[in-house]
Amino acid sequence: MKTSISQKDWTDRAAKVLPAAGFGNFEPGIVIREGKGSRVWDEDGAEFIDYLIGSGPMLIGHGHPEVLEAVEEQLAKGLTFFTNNARGIELAEVLVEAVPCADQIRYVSTGGEADMYAMRLARAHTGRDKILKFEGGYHGMSAEALMSLSPKTLVNFPQAVSDTAGTPESVRDDMLIAPFNDAEFARQLIAEHANDIACVIVEPLQRLIPPEPGFLETLREETEKHGIVLVFDEVVTGFRLAYGGAQEAYGVVPDLCTLGKVIGGGFPLAAVAGKKEIMDHFDRSIVGDKGFTFQIGTLSGNPVASVAGLKTLEILKRPGAYETIRKHGERLMAALTNALNGQGIAHQIVGDPVLFDVVFTDTPVKSYRDVLKGDADKAKVFNQSMRSSGILKPDSKLYTHLALTEADLVQTEAAMETAARALVA
Repeated sequence: MKTSISQKDWTDRAAKVLPAAGFGNFEPGIVIREGKGSRVWDEDGAEFIDYLIGSGPMLIGHGHPEVLEAVEEQLAKGLTFFTNNARGIELAEVLVEAVPCADQIRYVSTGGEADMYAMRLARAHTGRDKILKFEGGYHGMSAEALMSLSPKTLVNFPQAVSDTAGTPESVRDDMLIAPFNDAEFARQLIAEHANDIACVIVEPLQRLIPPEPGFLETLREETEKHGIVLVFDEVVTGFRLAYGGAQEAYGVVPDLCTLGKVIGGGFPLAAVAGKKEIMDHFDRSIVGDKGFTFQIGTLSGNPVASVAGLKTLEILKRPGAYETIRKHGERLMAALTNALNGQGIAHQIVGDPVLFDVVFTDTPVKSYRDVLKGDADKAKVFNQSMRSSGILKPDSKLYTHLALTEADLVQTEAAMETAARALVA
């Protein structure tokens, strides 16, 4: 049912009070009114099967009744306290038990904060300044993270390129940039700068690009050899690739990892997790003033977010949950391949069954620069067609999830066929 205020009206109002008429996340022309299960509705009442899922957090779907019940119970007890609370402690116990690298965790509110603190912890622990990251890797909004995230100018490695105005030139000097999936380049770069590198930070599955065999293992071997902290950014992959995240799925355990999205069950919650000897830098009584890493956050460990996260993780741990999500993804990946092959369209399906998309290129996609070879015009037509068929997805990502139904999958498969035909119309 259409609301009394149209989506266009909301967009016009947003343009007056919000820069670029939006929150900076998604295209501002769509204003979501509500979500339930696998579907969302905009302010005009248009219905979509949701593969955006809040940019990842809603892995069990919108408004899951068990999560709502847990949240409602907590709401009656209090919204936030700033002090420790029992639910936050319980969730920390669950995270430590689930995540291979985690001896301890420290809460923050966003994944970007977690990444920032992970890099800061690594610097505190090693006494070194340089950070090695991989071109195209996303690690939040800190100055370090916004080096060579999506550079428009491709320069020689390991030079960094700032992706935002307002970043001091000095930040560039402490960043080393390497191509994802090039193990030998990383090995040589680490060896050359070993005495200066505090950490190597990497998305174990970089945006959509899976690691080549041996790549993560090389990073683990070389960082251990030189006393460098290895950080896995698992804000996306944590509790998505497997219950224990990419560490479980790929069998490579870092020193630190960052978690977010799924662990808050739709509420703002994230964490740094890792070895006690590194996490000790959050404890002044152990490391003293010189080694202490200062961190506080008004909503860190918020009890409402914690109960939502606890119930979400409980549901995901139940038998068959991950198998179901993977089967959904495998089915849709096959359908997309068949639809595009049927129209003779060159493409690569990139990612994992829990998180994937299509790149319109005949070249295998192993790094950020391979993604740039894709046909952006084809991608735009494809995504517009999917939206017209009632499929909500980001421009370069499709999240599968537990709430998808058989009807959803059938509609999505039909939308893929329609989108493939639109590319040759």
